Amino acid sequence: MVDATITEVIPIYTDKDGRMRVSGTRVLLDLIVNAYQRGETPEHIVQMYTTLTLDQVYLAIGYYLRHRETVDDYIRRMDDEAERLRREWEEKYPPKVTKAELLARLQAKRDSAE
Repeated sequence: MVDATITEVIPIYTDKDGRMRVSGTRVLLDLIVNAYQRGETPEHIVQMYTTLTLDQVYLAIGYYLRHRETVDDYIRRMDDEAERLRREWEEKYPPKVTKAELLARLQAKRDSAE
């Protein structure tokens, strides 16, 4: 038996904006982790994100499982940042029609059809 050390390169990198992505793609680690947490299989994740290979997905999930706390903190920070940006955008460019107004219009249309 040959005693050999096996090493695998984890295909994850951090881009210039601080987002973790799968190497060779623009797919965010967040997307793979979220799909995995919803119960998606690695095979289905590859179908969802066709630029990924099955081994990349398994390695990304393995990375998440070995560094769960760090990745969960990262995802939480990214979610907080996205929420902050959404609020800033809506303050700067408020929607012209609110959801409540759209629902009222729909109800009025339904009422007039009766």
